[in-house]
Amino acid sequence: MAGGGNRTSSWGERAGFAATRWTVVLAAADERSGTKRRRALEELAQIYWFPLYSYIRRRGHDAPEAEDLTQEFFARLLEKKVLAAVDRDKGKFRSFLLASVKNFLANEWDKSQSQKRGGGQPLVALDALDAETRYRLEPADELTPERLFERRWAVAVLDQVLARLKQEYEARDAGRIFEALEDGLAGKAETPGYAELAGRLGMTEGAVKVASHRLRKRYRELLRGEIAQTVASPELIDEEIRYLLDCL
Repeated sequence: MAGGGNRTSSWGERAGFAATRWTVVLAAADERSGTKRRRALEELAQIYWFPLYSYIRRRGHDAPEAEDLTQEFFARLLEKKVLAAVDRDKGKFRSFLLASVKNFLANEWDKSQSQKRGGGQPLVALDALDAETRYRLEPADELTPERLFERRWAVAVLDQVLARLKQEYEARDAGRIFEALEDGLAGKAETPGYAELAGRLGMTEGAVKVASHRLRKRYRELLRGEIAQTVASPELIDEEIRYLLDCL
């Protein structure tokens, strides 16, 4: 299985995968970076808007309010320099984001103001219909707002890792192999056996087993690499991965 290397990093920057990384968080907090700072925050919003939207909805706000509040929250991050206080040595970005939105809802939202910040231009384009469709798939009463946020955060991280892995395979003209083996990463009960996959791909059963092993190995590497960018030290990676999986 090919390693990530510089190609992986450059793809991550283009596709927004790095949006969950502390480097982007710090870039968003840097007032001197101007347009680059706003772009970094837009990347953060693209990744995290739905976990935050879900949290706000579960706190009792209706769909239009939740959309406006989500937009306003990210605008406040930019305007009030909240990210300047981020210190990756003091915890997880996931925890920082949840604490920030709690504080925002408790102290900073003025319901009499309907105009969004930033000159009326939304920071991230929210698909309200898609957001509500996804939100209504969540259990109605089983999850607290905090637990729902963490579940959505976990899904967002895994989706980004999977997207990056797919991009790597497509770059190597191995997209068919990825598509055939992808379900196995999620542990789906109806995943085809190696013999059936070998027939589909025109490979030997042994070759499919090797390809599956390499896919899983690279998936784990990318997941660890992503989590490593959101915790204070390497010692916390395994703990955070366990917590992420527990949230699903």
